[in-house]
Amino acid sequence: MNKETAIAQIVANTDVDIDSAELILKKAKEGGETSGKCYESWLNERFLPNVVKIDLSDYTRMCVDALKILGNTAATDYGSSRQRDLGQLWADMTRGYLGEIAVKNFLKAKWNIDITLGHEIGELVEYLPTDIEKIKDSAGSFRQANLKVSIKATKWNGIWLDIPGDQFNHSDIHLMTKVHTGRDHLFAFFKVISVFKDKVLKKGIEEGAIDEAQAGDIFTKLPDFKPIVAYIAGFAEKNNLLDNPRYEFKVGPKHATIYAWNGEITSSDLRNIKRDNNVPSEVRFSGIGRFSHDSGYLFNTGNLRWSESDWEGLVRRL
Repeated sequence: MNKETAIAQIVANTDVDIDSAELILKKAKEGGETSGKCYESWLNERFLPNVVKIDLSDYTRMCVDALKILGNTAATDYGSSRQRDLGQLWADMTRGYLGEIAVKNFLKAKWNIDITLGHEIGELVEYLPTDIEKIKDSAGSFRQANLKVSIKATKWNGIWLDIPGDQFNHSDIHLMTKVHTGRDHLFAFFKVISVFKDKVLKKGIEEGAIDEAQAGDIFTKLPDFKPIVAYIAGFAEKNNLLDNPRYEFKVGPKHATIYAWNGEITSSDLRNIKRDNNVPSEVRFSGIGRFSHDSGYLFNTGNLRWSESDWEGLVRRL
């Protein structure tokens, strides 16, 4: 299967546009999920079986869940001084929760397993060791999950499962989900529930800022809400890391690029890579350059567990 056929299959099976299909395929290759120019096994064995959709009902609940704790959340990014405004913070938190509901839908669709997510009003701690609070047993009652599962949601173009500090050792499983939200998911949601048409634009007409025709034109150009596609990319396990090289890189004319990492990363690693391998230029990570912190655990998507047997083993232990 060549690139063009794979892109057509992604579009047909997920209803994303061609640009989004090209991006997920490009990042699969960049992240080490597939190699060469044959994409058939990646598409049929890894990507399509691990894709779910998030409908308007799920989106609404996750959006409101994020709003519940918005006032108790730090506005800075982890490891950074960058301040996010309240709207950006809400959008980011909603995306994170969408990653969690995607896992819930995934477990329900493939194994008929019901879970609850730990979304309650109250203080948001910097890191929760588990995002799966309870699981329904064979008798139909909810019990505590046997494993602590942390769910990390990234954007559609993410290729790194990045776990800062000592978070890796506080959870049994670290699971990564790519959520196809783009930058306009909140706007699309506001459009479909008539916030713009019945509130913002109506008020603009009343105040004389726009007329009816302008309001209609603005409304038409706003993004439409569509079910959100999420790709469950895989997971890393605290007590069972894959026996792969800890890192792999290649040296280019301007800088060296790390394209694979599997396990712990420390503040001295990049300096050591540069020194031990006589790299004459800067050492960067593929797709991101540098991370906002210098210690923790890091995995490219190609180093995650993702096969049917991997998921079956995880589900049995939950």
